[in-house]
Amino acid sequence: MILLNLEYPDLKEKRWVKIEGNLIAAEGPAAGIKNNHDTETVEFENAIAFPGLINSHDHLEFNLFPKLGNKKYEDYIEWGVDIHKKDPGIIEEILRIPFSLRMEYGIYKNILNGVTTVAHHGNCNSFKSYLIDIISNYNYLHSVRLENNWRLKLNLKPNKLPFVIHVGEGSNIESYSEINQIISWNLFNRELIGIHGISIDPDQAKKFRALVWCPVSNYFLYGRTSNINELKGKTTILFGTDSNVSADWDLWRHLCFARDTGLLDDKELFRSITTEAAVVWKLKNKGTLAPGSIADIVIAEKKGDNYFDSFFAVKPENILLLLSRGKIILYDSKLSGQLQKLNIDQNKFTGIKIGGRKKYVYGRLDELCSSIKTYASNVSFPFEIS
Repeated sequence: MILLNLEYPDLKEKRWVKIEGNLIAAEGPAAGIKNNHDTETVEFENAIAFPGLINSHDHLEFNLFPKLGNKKYEDYIEWGVDIHKKDPGIIEEILRIPFSLRMEYGIYKNILNGVTTVAHHGNCNSFKSYLIDIISNYNYLHSVRLENNWRLKLNLKPNKLPFVIHVGEGSNIESYSEINQIISWNLFNRELIGIHGISIDPDQAKKFRALVWCPVSNYFLYGRTSNINELKGKTTILFGTDSNVSADWDLWRHLCFARDTGLLDDKELFRSITTEAAVVWKLKNKGTLAPGSIADIVIAEKKGDNYFDSFFAVKPENILLLLSRGKIILYDSKLSGQLQKLNIDQNKFTGIKIGGRKKYVYGRLDELCSSIKTYASNVSFPFEIS
């Protein structure tokens, strides 16, 4: 399969990309393509291409929740106590839905946003998906104040994988102090990937391999976020959505919000969800569209003359095609005619409408939604089954 007439960042001429199996076999300027006609082509008009996005923080099993929060909180402890006191009915209803169904829905939330790799933060990080990649090459710690025996776990785990932990999630002295605790108790200098870090300072940031920035979740719960502009020279900044319990389902709203803060420039923000994420999570051959890379590719409608203006203007309904490891897992109905020659079995896809646009997503999303409704009839979805 060859994809034609795609626009890349920093390149003015249009490109083509050839997919063989699960890899990008070749790519180049559109004017220079030579096709022996044995390979089917899919042609685009006014479209940008970028690597499948890497969401560095989500709790996949919590994406059926509405946003829960009744005020701005000092830290995650106060938030947890408050919602369990004021919203127990909602929490009980969602948790009645079997874990596997909630995880599967969380995967689809990411797919609809153009994500092909997601870091699920939870004890069950061995959950597998046949659609996208779930990062599991790490040691899970929730947080200093909620993880039992975290000191022992940090120092006695026999593997050499990084530890991923919520740190500094709040604005009070307790949130700041727990960062110093995790640093001081990291006796063997294990690699640390922090999440949120609202109260982290530059000197503390140096002790972390990376910090995952979740600005929409931060502002919803705490009314503030990390001083990313001061931290980006001290550690690697990655981007995460967090789950729907504290943030919007639409990743593109997160990216627009982050861009508006000005704490990262366009290239830094783009790399935080593509190349930088691939490096930190040790995802070989991901995060780029270079030959030899895994064929995780998103193609979306072009929205303006500037590439990054177009990228940050994308909405889920603007995604035209999503490939995960070379396999089409989402496409827009306007491509249906061209994709017929690729022998796409439409019966393996579920038709949905999102933002007024008809899409097809691989798998039985319709059956998943019906099953979820049998446990929690009040759950709503950001799409319609079509």
